[in-house]
Amino acid sequence: MRNTKQFQSAVADTLAELARLGVTARPGTVADTIERNVTAVATQMGIQVRSAWRYFSAAGLAKAIADQREQKNEGSQEGIGQAPLPPLGNPELAVILAGVPDSLAENGGDLYAVLLNVAVNAWMAGHIHGEDGCTGCEGSRTAAGHDWSARMNEIRRLMPDVDKWYDRDVWTAALRDSGFAVTRR
Repeated sequence: MRNTKQFQSAVADTLAELARLGVTARPGTVADTIERNVTAVATQMGIQVRSAWRYFSAAGLAKAIADQREQKNEGSQEGIGQAPLPPLGNPELAVILAGVPDSLAENGGDLYAVLLNVAVNAWMAGHIHGEDGCTGCEGSRTAAGHDWSARMNEIRRLMPDVDKWYDRDVWTAALRDSGFAVTRR
């Protein structure tokens, strides 16, 4: 399917519509979405893939993607602070953010290693926050659960200015100081 002129045109048209709507998306992501959607239509309707193209609309797909992005951005605070996500302003999460520039420098710019480290540590921070409600963690805590507040207070005691890491400008400056930056191609 991907080698056809129709498919390549659909990807280009969808990307152009997204650009017109002010939304940026990776071409590979758009191609995957188109392939998945056209194949799903063909399967559900019991028709051949080449016939399913008549139901494809680049403008319609671009609008759907733009609407999803807008909904995501409007509700970006939704779910924050609910286990297993650490609460907004969590000092442990700030420590994880603070470690990114140093980790990049230590790993020679290996972004994969840094992201893996961040993901694992953020998951653990969220898991610890929500552990009292986690049935899989039975036996790993006392009858009273974990003293989560004491843990957060200790981090704040050791690193009183930890909240600065939630400031995008402070974090970006630290990233640049490490000798690395994230730039768009």
